[in-house]
Amino acid sequence: MKILISADMEGATGVTWPADVLPGTPQWERCRSLFTSDVQAAALGFFDGGADAVLVNEAHWTMRNLLLEQLDERVEMITGRHKSLSMVEGVQHGDVDGIAFVGYHTGAGSEGVLAHTYLANSITGVWLNGERASEGLLNATVAAEYGVPVILVTGDDLTCEDALDYAPEARKVAVKDHISRYAAVCRTPTRTAADIRAAAKEATALAVRYEAVRGGPFTVELEFDAEHLAAAATVVPGVAPSGERRVSYTGMTMYETIRTFKAVTTIVSAAVEEQYG
Repeated sequence: MKILISADMEGATGVTWPADVLPGTPQWERCRSLFTSDVQAAALGFFDGGADAVLVNEAHWTMRNLLLEQLDERVEMITGRHKSLSMVEGVQHGDVDGIAFVGYHTGAGSEGVLAHTYLANSITGVWLNGERASEGLLNATVAAEYGVPVILVTGDDLTCEDALDYAPEARKVAVKDHISRYAAVCRTPTRTAADIRAAAKEATALAVRYEAVRGGPFTVELEFDAEHLAAAATVVPGVAPSGERRVSYTGMTMYETIRTFKAVTTIVSAAVEEQYG
């Protein structure tokens, strides 16, 4: 049995502030260990539950944040950027039985600690076939296309609520409770590690592949905080204006859809000016 962990940082233990997750800051250096502790706990729980292999895919920012030397020797890790499926790289090879979303967060335009969708700001909302979409929903829909269930979700309490829609059977662990975008009631890493490990052990029983879900077409709509960003997004073939500060496009598969999404966010991030957005 092989489990894939998609590891993001905003939903990690103790993380509440931009500097906590921005590479190069003193706070990021400190929070890297907290982030790694969450991932390590999930991996150990999966091994406790009978997994033969755990593959971690770094999914935050530069995708070079986790401390490999602090992980169990049985773990393997994909680190670095420019991967075909970005946050869920590794799910597409037919050998993954379950996927865990560790350190996840709510989506752009929603309440939640450091809530966003792919870009830290600029995007004010994302909808998938008319449903407001977090990264969790987008990535779960990609995983479904390969017949891989989401079995564990960790993050703040609102992230766990969000996961009820896209992964109702998955085990959920709230490592902190939302107060505002930049504040939370945080539990200690000793406590969250124990909670995550126990939940991951239980979640291993859910790692049963199913027939791939071919649910296309998939229509994605994005809303930005400035009109020029919407205009920039239309550089990507197939992306067209759909309203004020909005664009949309349609893909026949989630593989195609999420790759187009990544192209849009890459173009838009390059169009953001430092002071005026």
